[in-house]
Amino acid sequence: MESLEVSEQFWRGRKVFVTGHTGFKGSWISLWLQALGAEVSGYALEAPTKPSLFEQARVAEGMRSFIGDVRDLPTLRAEMQRSQPEVVIHMAAQPLVLYSYANPVETYSTNVMGTVHLLEAVRACPSVRAVVVVTSDKCYENQEWLWGYRESEPMGGHDPYSNSKGCAELVTSAYRRSFFSRPAEQGGPVAVASARAGNVIGGGDWAMDRLIPDMIRAFGAGQAVRIRHPNAVRPWQHVLEPLSGYLHLARGLLEQGTTHAEGWNFGPGEDDARPVRWLVEQLVAQWPGGACWELDPQAQLHEAASLKLDCSKARARLGWRPRWDLGTALERIVRWHAEQARGGDMRAFTLHQIKEYQTWTS
Repeated sequence: MESLEVSEQFWRGRKVFVTGHTGFKGSWISLWLQALGAEVSGYALEAPTKPSLFEQARVAEGMRSFIGDVRDLPTLRAEMQRSQPEVVIHMAAQPLVLYSYANPVETYSTNVMGTVHLLEAVRACPSVRAVVVVTSDKCYENQEWLWGYRESEPMGGHDPYSNSKGCAELVTSAYRRSFFSRPAEQGGPVAVASARAGNVIGGGDWAMDRLIPDMIRAFGAGQAVRIRHPNAVRPWQHVLEPLSGYLHLARGLLEQGTTHAEGWNFGPGEDDARPVRWLVEQLVAQWPGGACWELDPQAQLHEAASLKLDCSKARARLGWRPRWDLGTALERIVRWHAEQARGGDMRAFTLHQIKEYQTWTS
């Protein structure tokens, strides 16, 4: 497969439909696709935070942006048919663990029925050839193993968010086997895959109850950030890492069809599955003007103690591998927020970081 940094020719003019384009990951991938010359259409609720990357980087300037809810099937179906995409990337979700405890019905209706609605809209849109359904590394039944989960491990999830992502994986698998194997005389099969990424970090994330945004808010206010689970191990990665995986996978689906229509892990190297404490101390040391942290003394809801991904399949079959180690990712986050604090052009700066990533050689 052609390397990603020279793939502008592949994506130029290609119609891509992104759900969740106003969110953190959705904004980054929408900008990246714009830079590659794709014709991008987005379908999502209003940006979930203020400020937001979507507004700061003026993501809507280079795409067709429609504000809608994935729980509204008729509208979603109509917008997809209006866009006539070849590729669909489904990222619309309720993405937060703690929020899911307080709002389980919303979490399941968005993450499970939203996925059902997305796949129903695809069924009604003959132009679609490839679908990437983005779920989460938390979709696996967590056994607190020290080794990484492979794509063949059972789905599960302790909390409503994690469990809803496991359910979305099962929905995707059932739809793939039931509805997306049409014969050649009916346009050929639609290649549907799912993508499971680790804990993503990057500039422009202002979500509540996420580690990096919580730290940046506290540091900006001159306060110590409170950390819930300092010893929890997570597969940290810059947001551009899994997004590059999704683009590799979408291309594989278009070029190889149903041979790539399955679940895929996109996570960091083994050395970047680090405890929360390590990441916090690294960011504290890099933050200009000084910063500090303290243990949150309140009783905490359940979160997995250890979670890692085995990404050997994506490396072997897609030619995908991470580029930025965790130290580089943290440095890019500090740079992004320093530029934002200076009042910089965040669309231009975010596109600059995407270009840096594309041309990075270790």
